[in-house]
Amino acid sequence: MALAVDRYELGQIGTNCYVVRSGPGATDAVVVDPGGDVTALRLELARLGRRCRAILITHCHWDHLGGVADLAEATGAPVHMGADEAGVLEAPADFYPGVRVRPYVPEVRLAGDETLDLAGITFETVRVPGHSPGHLAFHAAGSLFSGDVLFAGSVGRTDLPMADWETLLASIRLLLARFPPETVVYSGHGPPTTLGEELARNPFLTELRAEQHSAA
Repeated sequence: MALAVDRYELGQIGTNCYVVRSGPGATDAVVVDPGGDVTALRLELARLGRRCRAILITHCHWDHLGGVADLAEATGAPVHMGADEAGVLEAPADFYPGVRVRPYVPEVRLAGDETLDLAGITFETVRVPGHSPGHLAFHAAGSLFSGDVLFAGSVGRTDLPMADWETLLASIRLLLARFPPETVVYSGHGPPTTLGEELARNPFLTELRAEQHSAA
C-alpha cells in the first residue's frame, strides 16, 4: 500500500507539515508536525474533503509545535508525542520565551517501538534522539517521517541544548539498519529523499558509509 502524502511548509520558517492518508481515495488523514498556519491548513483540508483523525509530533522544537493546540482543538484529533518531551508542549513559554506557541496536553505519550493504527494506517514509532532528547520518527508503508534527524543532503543540528552528534549518528545508523534503502524520508525541512540516497551521498554520513563498506 502506497501512502498519499501532501507536504505543506508552515509557520515562521516554513517547517514541513505532512497530511498522510492510506491512499489517494481516502478522506481520513493523520497530520504530522503542524508547525503553524492552522487556519490555512484547515481550509485546505476542508477544500479537499479530508478529516484530521490524529496528530503526530516528531519532537518538541517550537517550529514543529506552533499549530498543534489550534488544530487539535478544532478537529478533536488526539495528539501523539514523545513522553520525554511532552512537558515542552504543556508549558512552551518556559522553554521558548518570546515565541508564540499555545500550550496543549498531549493525549497519547509515546516511548518508541509502539504500533499505532490511525486513519487506516499502521505506524511504527522509532526513538531517534540526538537532535532532541526524545525525538521520534514514524514509519508506515515504506515512508519515514523523520522530523529533524535526517534531511536531503544534511542532518539535524547538534549545536542546540541537549543535542549530541554521536547520539544523532547512532539514530541514523539505526534507521539505516531497520528500514530498506528505498524507504522514502519525509523530513522536517526540505524535499523528500530516500535512506539509500542519503547513505550514498549525504556529506554528513561519511562515517556510516565507511562502516557499510568495511562490513561488505
